[in-house]
Amino acid sequence: MHTPHLTQRRKILKALSAAPLLPLGGMGVSALLAESTAQAASNAAPIAPPLGTFVSATFKGMAAPSLSHPAEMSISNVASKLVVKYGTGHVQNYNLGYETFFLTGDLVPDDKGGQVVAGGNYNIKNQPIVDRSVSGKERQLFSDAPDGTSLLTIPSAKVSGVKGRPVFAVVQFEYVTRDLASADNYGKVPSPIAVLTLDQDPSTGKLSLVKYHNVDTSKVQGLWITCGSSLSPWGTHLSSEEYEPDAFNSDDKQLKAFSKNLFGDENTAKAYHYGHLPEVVVNPDGTGTIKKHYCLGRISHELIQMMPDERTALMGDDATNGGLFMFVADKARDLSSGNLYVAKVGAGFNVDPTAAPTPITWIHLGHATSDEIKKMANTLKPTDIMEVRKDDPLDTTFTKVWLNGKANWIKVKSGMEKAAAFLETHRYAGLMGGSMGYSKMEGTAVNVRDKIAYSALSYIKDSMVKGGKGWYAGSGIALDKALNAGGVMALNLKGGQKDHSGKPINSEWVAADTKALLVGEDLATPDTLGNTAHADKIGNPDNLKFSEKLRTLFIGEDSGMHVNNFLWAYNVDTQELSRIMSVPSGAESTGLFVADNIHGYTYIMSNFQHAGDWEKIHSVVQPTLDPIIRANYKDRYGAAVGYLTAQASSIKL
Repeated sequence: MHTPHLTQRRKILKALSAAPLLPLGGMGVSALLAESTAQAASNAAPIAPPLGTFVSATFKGMAAPSLSHPAEMSISNVASKLVVKYGTGHVQNYNLGYETFFLTGDLVPDDKGGQVVAGGNYNIKNQPIVDRSVSGKERQLFSDAPDGTSLLTIPSAKVSGVKGRPVFAVVQFEYVTRDLASADNYGKVPSPIAVLTLDQDPSTGKLSLVKYHNVDTSKVQGLWITCGSSLSPWGTHLSSEEYEPDAFNSDDKQLKAFSKNLFGDENTAKAYHYGHLPEVVVNPDGTGTIKKHYCLGRISHELIQMMPDERTALMGDDATNGGLFMFVADKARDLSSGNLYVAKVGAGFNVDPTAAPTPITWIHLGHATSDEIKKMANTLKPTDIMEVRKDDPLDTTFTKVWLNGKANWIKVKSGMEKAAAFLETHRYAGLMGGSMGYSKMEGTAVNVRDKIAYSALSYIKDSMVKGGKGWYAGSGIALDKALNAGGVMALNLKGGQKDHSGKPINSEWVAADTKALLVGEDLATPDTLGNTAHADKIGNPDNLKFSEKLRTLFIGEDSGMHVNNFLWAYNVDTQELSRIMSVPSGAESTGLFVADNIHGYTYIMSNFQHAGDWEKIHSVVQPTLDPIIRANYKDRYGAAVGYLTAQASSIKL
């Protein structure tokens, strides 16, 4: 369902091998051009000489798609360019495009010689969960919400069917928006996670799917709403479980439905088993194993960023009344024990990029091992840990805290401080004085050279605004008005920091302050397409990834304010913001991952979720786009997993 000019462009890219982002170290360019020119035409130009050492890269952005080309609004649309400068003075221009590995719901080759449903959901016995909501149309449930993705290599990897070099992608699938009969399935089905074996063509860098392995999650009680992810410095996939179920809600219909789909009954799933940090290890044969770390706090894990010391993790918290958290592991490359902290924001917090940074201090919540907290999760009831009141008990032994925009009054039971810190982290962090006033803190990333971390605030509203839902003065966050379009914060990382008790924090990568880097712009009235945030600025940033090689912060949107969500590239040296991709209207940009060097090639991974998930802002475009999106993406049940590609268009000598 592409317009003619898009179809022609796809054919050209295919003819030219549709190579992924090209070698930035000067190696392999001649081989790529040889491959491209041999296939492109009989009167191909001579092969260019080696271009030399990579110096810099910039993106030339694309315009936002419009209804004059509805097909562009209904696909993963890329019309941007990459300009690379080399030490010899050469400048290389690359046209960017997009390639998919699959749409969820496709039958793809598994690691047993058969086929499997991509993004398919499984119960605790690793049996397909079957959608029986419409008689005569029974089928395996599959996700329309692929999210966190990691791309990696293993030196000893060997997988049959790979002709070039084996590369692995770990992809997690956050949820199922709808079954055949209902649109109300969010969080009610366990999240699958898969390892893809990819075949990398050494001469072009093109990646092709060879095998799909569904990771067995039964030993970790299944996975709950896996959102963003990151790759650890030691090559493992760090997953997430967001919007942790409230253990004090005995009638949690979402948890009951999740339990029914996973275990076959409504009561087996325990709230304390979810909201933790899963870690996936990829094996040399393309299979994967998973474990959960229970000692990084039970919060709304979006995605974490490990620092170069391989011990310090900065963690976003996608919640109203969320906090900024940090974990410092006892040992490098081992998240099974360590210290948990929550940030306290100093005076003057604001979201004006021209303002000075606001200081941050850290409150120590406790030290624990994963094993001891897991044992507590298996044995303790929430009432063993603390008392919680939803109405003021008029008792000074209780402390008022805020959770998801609502007041709670809590009292921790004697000797249960550790259990409270690691299983009731949101409530306990508020009790200890943490700044639990953020709203929807999403992805985190790190710029190692400059020792700066980045944190996305998808929406700046509610608990961040004086008088808003969940706001309280003690958080230190007191904005005068909301900025619904959100923004990205920059945090300076330093050593020599101490916690609130004066004890040294054993890390050289501690966030010491925070300031706004980029913000969106709310519109007083929607534009002609229906956008309620300025289309040429970021809107509701979510996924973040930083490329050291490109000196670029990549920003993916989860926007209810842009008719099409975008993927942006922000060069931290030039401060230039470039739109490099748009996803189908009504979809969210997810799965962002940047690999600076995979056998000499640079990759940008990008997925999307729930195309055509129509809201009020889509009223102008929905009548035109809905039939196209339904035709493209399995009647809106399917979503794409793939990556940006590039192809040389001209060389200036």
